[in-house]
Amino acid sequence: MSSPTPRVFIAATRQNDGKTTTSLGLLAEIRKRFTRVGYIKPVGQRFVEIEENKIDEDTVLMDSVYHLECPLIDMSPIAVEPDFTRKYLQEANRDFLVNRIRSAFDRVATDKDFVLVEGSGHAGVGSVFDLSNAQVAKELNAKVVIVTRGGIGKPIDEIALNKALFDKIGVEVIGVIINKVIPDKLAFVEEFARKGLKRQGLDLLGVLPHRPTLSRPTMHSLREDLRARVLNDGHSLNALVEDVVLGAMGANNAVKHFKRGMLLITPFDREDIIYAAAAEQDREVNHLAGMVLTGGCEPSPSVLRVIGRLPFPVLLTPCGSYQAASIVHDTIVKTRPDDLQKIDLIRDLIAEHVDVDRLLNAL
Repeated sequence: MSSPTPRVFIAATRQNDGKTTTSLGLLAEIRKRFTRVGYIKPVGQRFVEIEENKIDEDTVLMDSVYHLECPLIDMSPIAVEPDFTRKYLQEANRDFLVNRIRSAFDRVATDKDFVLVEGSGHAGVGSVFDLSNAQVAKELNAKVVIVTRGGIGKPIDEIALNKALFDKIGVEVIGVIINKVIPDKLAFVEEFARKGLKRQGLDLLGVLPHRPTLSRPTMHSLREDLRARVLNDGHSLNALVEDVVLGAMGANNAVKHFKRGMLLITPFDREDIIYAAAAEQDREVNHLAGMVLTGGCEPSPSVLRVIGRLPFPVLLTPCGSYQAASIVHDTIVKTRPDDLQKIDLIRDLIAEHVDVDRLLNAL
């Protein structure tokens, strides 16, 4: 690796601590300070296929939002496919992988003033194939910012654990960003977390308040997770799901739970509930986020006509109601390129609550 371009590596203490959210917001702020900014996620675990290349989802998000003018394959050089680890353990090829990451970074960094490197989780993720986040940061000669979840005691314990591995590998951790803090406790957490981190030799770079909007899935993401198809065209799938109700009771009881932003999950043959939902939508205040029909079979033609007139998307999934409810409950909420409301909120959060200049000066 030959590029001298300044860089920072964003890691986390756990899955879903807000690493990608932080990276998305930091890119916006860094672009205010540097004309040409690059991005790379060296090792990706959730990917999509684009022109026969497996590209990490977060890379697609960053490129879609910021138009980074760099080949996607360079910003996402390694995709961990389902059999990736097995193949590696059978025949280790670390040098090949390291060279691929280094070469990709050099291409990303060409003519750039700064590069943001997004890791794939905590310091040890990837150890099984000799490319933990700590090892990747070392190979890229990058200093690290750790993102963790709100609180004081548990986050600092987890940060200390992660820092120990970065220290062992020889990578400097320059600071911490604490995410998803209850707004009323923001000042309290900032004061005492700063004191606790100082005892670990770490700087607190920012504390982000929890915003429920960022934790809510859209109908678009649920459609993919449920392997569902849309039964009524022309409706936006960007609606945020704020609550979920399982339509397993009588229609008269089900309507009592209807409210704006709610997702209704019910079997395809519960025509009484479908008709009740349609009747309630005449009152705009009760517009649902959407409806999921389970069981995989289409409703009758008369019900499909009613569904076609509904002002929200209706999905049909092959899953049963319990399975569908479980999938919705366990959905990992990822920001998507068309989540414009979320993206604007993320940018504002980072701009207001993270000392970006302090971060850059630490590099």
